[in-house]
Amino acid sequence: MPTRPPLLSVLIRLTRFGNLLIIGLTQYCTAGFLVSPETLLDWRLLALASSTILIAAAGYVINDYYDVKIDLINKPERVVVGKWLPRRFALLLHTVLSLLGVALGSGLSWLIGTANFLSAFLLWAYSNQLKRLPLIGNLSIGLLTGAAVLMVEALYQSHSVLIYIYALFAFFITVVREIAKDMEDLKGDNTFGCKTLPIVWGIRKTKQFTYGVLAVFVWLVIGLNVAYAALPMLFFLPTLFIPLAWLTWRLYRADTKKDYYHVSQWCKAIMLLGVLSMAFVA
Repeated sequence: MPTRPPLLSVLIRLTRFGNLLIIGLTQYCTAGFLVSPETLLDWRLLALASSTILIAAAGYVINDYYDVKIDLINKPERVVVGKWLPRRFALLLHTVLSLLGVALGSGLSWLIGTANFLSAFLLWAYSNQLKRLPLIGNLSIGLLTGAAVLMVEALYQSHSVLIYIYALFAFFITVVREIAKDMEDLKGDNTFGCKTLPIVWGIRKTKQFTYGVLAVFVWLVIGLNVAYAALPMLFFLPTLFIPLAWLTWRLYRADTKKDYYHVSQWCKAIMLLGVLSMAFVA
């Protein structure tokens, strides 16, 4: 029998602590670089980031709660619920985290509270059913990721076009990452009757669709920048064009579960690079 890890270690793994840090960093960079450096000391920003992180953590918990059987095939080493943590405790933890996130957001404004409630509900719906449907689950997570950036705009009402551009960036990169994860998890998803894009269309057509998504994303960013933000195109070369070109090449060459995992991780790296690039557009 493997040694039971400490509870804190289990919770960190269950809630994807590294991803939660990226969410918090994204909102702080959005506020500090695209709104005003003074916001970094604003207690409301801390409350906003905390509420968003709580909702996201609850989403990871409920996702693992519903996906135990699938994860035993796709990622057996990552399974926590039912192995190190009782299912009832996971369900209770999800409920508590969701309620805390909604309550904290409601303390900032009714708009943020409502957005947090809808986000928590969408994460539950995603884990329960939407992720098993073609494209709908991918779009749902993309919307939630983009919304995390827009929440800063909801708090400060800065009317910054750059915030909307970065929200668009977060949406598209997340959609591509979710599709790559579906290709990585094809075996387990297919075993339990999921209808993700790779299962419905096959890998080849799913890749072609993903290339189209990336092309639309690039044209939208360029169009919005030309029309409103007017950042020098040279800025996008290292922060967007080269990373996306490399991502497209890696996706084109991908053929194994490990390859698709690396594509997914590269999407996460591009997301982090995009967040850090906010420092150079202020």
